[in-house]
Amino acid sequence: MSNVNTVVNYRGRSLGIIILTAAQLLVGVIHVFFGLWLLIAGSLADSAISAQSPLVYSVYTLVFGLVTLVFAVGIWLRTSWGWIGTFAVSLFVIVADALTISNLPSIPGIPPSAAGIEIIYSLLVLLYLSQTYVRIKYKISK
Repeated sequence: MSNVNTVVNYRGRSLGIIILTAAQLLVGVIHVFFGLWLLIAGSLADSAISAQSPLVYSVYTLVFGLVTLVFAVGIWLRTSWGWIGTFAVSLFVIVADALTISNLPSIPGIPPSAAGIEIIYSLLVLLYLSQTYVRIKYKISK
């Protein structure tokens, strides 16, 4: 029996990379939008959202979105910094959200209801990026 390549490719990129890049771009755009929205709403003195959303969380959301977009481009361009950045951000999200769910000090304002979903998503990203063929493609290790 011969070795068969089980990775589905489209225009030189695996289907997994295409899906990961699209998902990361979506996550980044959503966080940039909400980060800006929270900053603007927070600047309005009588906004109900400003009382619920500290400035730290607004800035965190915006920066997280921007960083996610940058690393998504790095993943698409097949750079090792895109892989490393996406991996590191996913680890950070898991830690920050786990602290939030555990009622331990974390970034103020992270909604516990979203933290569980973010942890699951980030774990899936880490599992995908940890696959041997993905690490080899990004020159992380063999």
